[in-house]
Amino acid sequence: MAKKEQLWRGRNQDELKKIELKEFALLITARERRKINRGFTLMEKVLIKNIEKNVTRLRTHCRDMVIIPLMIGKTIHVFNGKEFVQVLINHEMLGHRLGEFTLTRKGVKHSAPGVGATRSSAAISVK
Repeated sequence: MAKKEQLWRGRNQDELKKIELKEFALLITARERRKINRGFTLMEKVLIKNIEKNVTRLRTHCRDMVIIPLMIGKTIHVFNGKEFVQVLINHEMLGHRLGEFTLTRKGVKHSAPGVGATRSSAAISVK
């Protein structure tokens, strides 16, 4: 059985990589289209330039950068407030922001209650 070709809004990955930014902007949601049409910030332009140069280790703080077709197949390390989280970009991520794939908060993991948390634990000596 032949492997089904992966499409994003009716286009395969080769077509997406050749598409111009203005044409790509017409395929995404209004908020991301506005961001692209208004132009990228200086740091976002530097990130795009490094992607074009095939820099091996891309690290960025630009969590609000829209994922564009140029990024498909690249690994970008995005800062989450504490460390750089590795994100592998695929075609399904197009039109989203980099920050959506690096969570800034961890889930709460509860363990046993501490000393003094319950009435019975207050009677235990703390040696």
